[in-house]
Amino acid sequence: MKATLIGALLASTIASGAAYAQANHDVTIVLSEELELIDPCMSSQSNIGRVLLGNISETLTVYEPATATLKPLLAESWEETQPGTWRFKLRPGVTFSDGTDFKAQDVIHSLERTISDKMTCEIGGKYFGGFKITATKVDDLTVDITTDPAQPILPLLMSSLTIVPEETPLEMQQKPIGTGPYEMSERNIGTNIILTQRDGYWGDKPTVTKATYVFRDDSAVRAAMVEVGEADIAPVISELDATNAATDFAYPNSETTYLRVDHATAPLNDRRVREAMNLAIDRDAFIGTLVAKDAQKATAVVPPTTLGYNKDLKPYPFDPERAKQLLEEAKAAGVPVDQEILIVGRLGMFPNITEILEAMSQMLNDVGFNTKLQMTEVAEYNTYYNRPFGEGRGPQLVAAQHDNAKGDPVFSMYFKYGTEGLQSGLVYPELDAEISKATEASGDNRAALWSDVMKDIHENLIGDVEMFHMVGFSRVNPRLDYTPTISTNSELRLSEIGFK
Repeated sequence: MKATLIGALLASTIASGAAYAQANHDVTIVLSEELELIDPCMSSQSNIGRVLLGNISETLTVYEPATATLKPLLAESWEETQPGTWRFKLRPGVTFSDGTDFKAQDVIHSLERTISDKMTCEIGGKYFGGFKITATKVDDLTVDITTDPAQPILPLLMSSLTIVPEETPLEMQQKPIGTGPYEMSERNIGTNIILTQRDGYWGDKPTVTKATYVFRDDSAVRAAMVEVGEADIAPVISELDATNAATDFAYPNSETTYLRVDHATAPLNDRRVREAMNLAIDRDAFIGTLVAKDAQKATAVVPPTTLGYNKDLKPYPFDPERAKQLLEEAKAAGVPVDQEILIVGRLGMFPNITEILEAMSQMLNDVGFNTKLQMTEVAEYNTYYNRPFGEGRGPQLVAAQHDNAKGDPVFSMYFKYGTEGLQSGLVYPELDAEISKATEASGDNRAALWSDVMKDIHENLIGDVEMFHMVGFSRVNPRLDYTPTISTNSELRLSEIGFK
């Protein structure tokens, strides 16, 4: 049945007249979901970042995970001039795709726009929460950025701030303007997005001349499109479809999957209930079946390569009898453990997500929970995932996947666990203070403080239901000279693609 479906979809694609595989230096990339938004300040979403980051939008600095080094991009150099203030010297001769010159005022506006309360920019909510940040012009090619409290890794934080022209309004853009080597020449909603190489780029001219992004939610279809030459890259496919050693690549993709728990609603506001949830999940049953065999059981929302990762923490064991006992104790204390709990998932978020959540829902129900699974498209999902959360919403578990390839927990902890964090279900001022203290620290003390934060979330507060540090699989057309890396999950720089 599935083979018939794949054949029909491919036949439909061919019949529509779309010739995706090219003999020249054009490429076609098949993504798992269409982009709902395409504003640069939303590029921390993996599906948006794969299209925009490094292609249309650029940042002041760029982090290279393979070497763990921070490199210049739109900023040529930086230095801390006084505690809490960093001075960035900007690259001269840079223009945006609309022809305007890149200058200090663009950096100031990009920062103010990203953290503005007049629009919900994910980059601002994720990476610039929990401290005050301001930018001041020194001259056209020099800008001072000040944080309170001081952020010792501010240059690394600037690797996440996408730069837009000063004239960009405080509303979501549908045709992004950036300093990168490509511009968006077409966006055909429901069909594709096309990027074309632009004249006047400040850096080296990339080999890829045009990139067409198409969208297929079925992993097998994406893999088959590359196999038959209808596409060049499928950045995300299931392990079950990664069957060709000549074209398929496995890599640690820096993603961690988990269920975000809403601590503000009963019965999820009871620690015994949260512990029972963790004990009810048989994580080992998924590894090597619906989840890649090399996936690791998670104890934190960041991967083990992250600064301060607490290696002493242990995943919760599968102990359904203890889970039942905890629920009985909570019920006897008046906790409404029988109340229906909504599990919200996003279609196409990661391979086999629907099947995984169906199984997890059943495991929870088997020990006495009353859960209901609801799979959603991106737009509806974000209403559950991001603040402001709905009033009178009832208890919810939101299936989530978080990417941190930057090497420091500052890119994760506040917006995932702070009381006012964009995607946080926790409400603990004492944890806010711990996170703030860690963000201000440096060196060995920083690592130790982050390690304590992770222990508090995992063992004391039982912040969420951690699942897996994932392994990614991609399929690449043999005509390309391109190897996926840990960064491929969140960005896919066309300038890194060559041709054999």
